[in-house]
Amino acid sequence: MTETLLIFILVGFLAQLVDGALGMAFGVISSTILLSVGVPPAAASASVHLVESFTTGASGLSHLYHRNIDWSLFRRLALPGIAGGVAGAYLLSNIDGSIAKPFILAYLTIIGLVLIYRAFRAPPVPRNPRIVAPLGLAGGFLDAVGGGGWGPVVTSNLLIQGSSPRTTIGTVNATEFFLTVAVSATFLFSLGFSAFTQAAIGLLIGGVAAAPFGAIVAKRIPAKPLLILVGVVLTATSIYGIVRALT
Repeated sequence: MTETLLIFILVGFLAQLVDGALGMAFGVISSTILLSVGVPPAAASASVHLVESFTTGASGLSHLYHRNIDWSLFRRLALPGIAGGVAGAYLLSNIDGSIAKPFILAYLTIIGLVLIYRAFRAPPVPRNPRIVAPLGLAGGFLDAVGGGGWGPVVTSNLLIQGSSPRTTIGTVNATEFFLTVAVSATFLFSLGFSAFTQAAIGLLIGGVAAAPFGAIVAKRIPAKPLLILVGVVLTATSIYGIVRALT
């Protein structure tokens, strides 16, 4: 096992640990680190999308085992999310997702700050979210067109509506598996496994290994600190994305 492969395994492990625990950030963290160590943008994007088909499945199963999934919310999210993802993948060749990306990231930065504020000053009373299907549709579409965004968009907005942090994170992770498979199908059909590089193999090994731990963290951390962590990660990654998009 080469030193480079070990680095990618570590990146995959840490990224999936955060994603499994907070319902977001595997793509952001993985892509950022891969690009910083010299992996070409196209290869980084292809590797992350391929790996997510496996890591989201492992993460979903782990959340299922720890009873972190709200099945009513799952049913309301899954089909709209898949529909949005398929539409986004179909239109990707005709739409420049980079134009809208800074505005989406600015919106997510505000959402992150609101989550932190509410955790400290006005913790939301747990309640069933009202806006789910349109959120799933938008999240799936933005994830396909922008190369990521399902977790940040869907998890954060469900939490703003008062959905339980633990079951929101578990449900969003579980539905992401079906979204990722749907979005990746065309990509895999056209390129096969040519993009399944050493980077992807390392991310896959590390990500699958970390999946059970993320679900445990989401289950055991109380709602308030979990909400704060989601807000901090969402704000930090969104601000970083804005800086990258504008430079």
